Amino acid sequence: MTASERAHVLLERVRAMHEEWARVVRALDEDAVHAPSALPGWTRAHLLSHVARNADGLGNLLTWAKTGIETPMYATATARDAGIEAGADRSAAAIVDDVVDSGERFTDLAASMPDEAWIGEVRDRQGRSATGEGVLVKRLSETSIHLVDLDSGYDFDRVSGLLGQEFEVMVSSAIAWYGEGLPAVLLVAVDGDGTRHEWRMGTGDPAKVTGAPGDVLAWITGRSEGSTLDGEVPPLPHWL
Repeated sequence: MTASERAHVLLERVRAMHEEWARVVRALDEDAVHAPSALPGWTRAHLLSHVARNADGLGNLLTWAKTGIETPMYATATARDAGIEAGADRSAAAIVDDVVDSGERFTDLAASMPDEAWIGEVRDRQGRSATGEGVLVKRLSETSIHLVDLDSGYDFDRVSGLLGQEFEVMVSSAIAWYGEGLPAVLLVAVDGDGTRHEWRMGTGDPAKVTGAPGDVLAWITGRSEGSTLDGEVPPLPHWL
């Protein structure tokens, strides 16, 4: 497939994940929104505000890819954290509306991208190079991982099912995110029907690590130490 064709498939998956988020957050009351999330030090209000601001920040990167004019994710180095803290102090209704509305802005912008913009080059918050297509992968990653972090009934087994074929994209993206320094591993995920998915990590003679898709996704995104995986599971670098 071309970058444009892949992007349109990814966009539909992102849109579906946004719809899942909308269903979840609209069921949260005031107490639930301001209760702790699964992320240390963050309430659900912090996490939801982050998801909303991430949609806007990645929307800036789509604009950059579309126009060729440098448009950073955040205006300043401190703007991301400041936006999360400020957003967490709002009412549940305001936070929920923000999550839904920001997601719609992102998908509307993505739907307006011309085909050539999906290969447009941008830089993310860490200064890493990405393309317009890669921005969609980043949004899918954020909405997938944080749906578990929200601690509202989703685990990685359920999320990997929601991802469908894009599960492979998520694992590949997570491996690429670490960059160099990964341990040598042949990572194998086995679906319920026996279908295998494989990734090579690091260099040298690899250890074989095998598990169900949800367990693999939890480990590679730093949410699990890998105790449910088979094989000699090495530690991974810190996940940002």
